[in-house]
Amino acid sequence: MSPTETLHFEELAVGDTFETGGRTVTRAEIIAFADRYDPQPFHVDAEAVEDSVFDELVASGLHTMALANRLATDDFYARTSVMGGTGIEEANFLAPVRAGDTLSVCVEIVEKRPSASKPDRGLVTVEQTVSNQDEETVLTLRITSFFGRRSASEE
Repeated sequence: MSPTETLHFEELAVGDTFETGGRTVTRAEIIAFADRYDPQPFHVDAEAVEDSVFDELVASGLHTMALANRLATDDFYARTSVMGGTGIEEANFLAPVRAGDTLSVCVEIVEKRPSASKPDRGLVTVEQTVSNQDEETVLTLRITSFFGRRSASEE
């Protein structure tokens, strides 16, 4: 399959993995995102963070999820027939993300099944493992989405 060919439900197999490129997080974007969407002191206030469990400003978990989504979209979902998500079944914040961290995502297909009610699509569950430059896992996500099928008659 060429890198430009769209991957449909039929081409995705349980166990397949897709690696994204990296994205370095800046202090300015940590503060800007948190100031707008999650203004906890340990995300926006360098002095207040000293009274927290963190030793420096850390990215909001929501920010980390948004970065993971962008990476997975650019390097996986954009190559597929994804039609939309049905839910995030699990999200685990395992380590803080700090300014200067470079994040990347491994997307693994863990489950798939044809839709029982819509023959033009199937359900695919992925596990996303988000790691920093030291290969430390900072976030894991389990997400299910609809993917278009090449043919409604294929199983």
